[in-house]
Amino acid sequence: MAVAAVCGLLLTVGSGPAAADEPRYHPSRLAHVGTAGQVIVVTAPSWRSTHATLRAYERDGNGGWREVVAATPSRLGWSGLSLADERRQGTGKTPAGTFAIPSAFGRFANPGTDLPYTQFDRNDAWTYNPKSPYTYNVFQDADVSWASYGGYVEDLWDHDRQYRYVAVLDYNLPQGPIRTDARGIRRSTVPADTRAGGGIFLHVTDGRSTAGCIAIPQAAMRDVLDWLDPARKPVIVVGPESVIDRM
Repeated sequence: MAVAAVCGLLLTVGSGPAAADEPRYHPSRLAHVGTAGQVIVVTAPSWRSTHATLRAYERDGNGGWREVVAATPSRLGWSGLSLADERRQGTGKTPAGTFAIPSAFGRFANPGTDLPYTQFDRNDAWTYNPKSPYTYNVFQDADVSWASYGGYVEDLWDHDRQYRYVAVLDYNLPQGPIRTDARGIRRSTVPADTRAGGGIFLHVTDGRSTAGCIAIPQAAMRDVLDWLDPARKPVIVVGPESVIDRM
């Protein structure tokens, strides 16, 4: 896929100096990017920060990396960051670590991404009720009422601005197949960890801190989605800048 001019910030920087001379957040210094060909890096000043900076890179074909999104202001969870293995539901923390980006959705039409993309409607929701583990951290498109889930469900249509464009992060997603029952409710065969929380996304900012997601301006979010290519195994790396190379 050709790289989009991401929010007017498309750069033509080559691989640059040796990895040891690169900043700590440069993909050449990150511990867990593996064979990813696209890397989004989100760095915060500290574990408690609700503000961060997003950058994105792609492999340049010559053993190096090219920056395709320059430093972009971002918002994090209202209580900062937590290591992914320690993060708990309801804490308002953004999980720190390296995560795949398996799919996307949005209130608006697909902006051009090759990720599996769903344009949601008024029926659609994201469920994370600990008392219903088989629907925990699962996208739902059944025309049913989720009133019994109380605060443990997001009616996607209600998040107008934030969910215009969304990339799903592989944080605590169910690892088994998803099956649809007779009512149209999607259920995992292997439940996610009901302690850890769900619905961790990269989405459009409304200017405020989030409940654990990462949020950036709408134009940047649209173009990042357009750039993301599942064939290039995209990942996002999140953490304080002082330790981002270990995330």
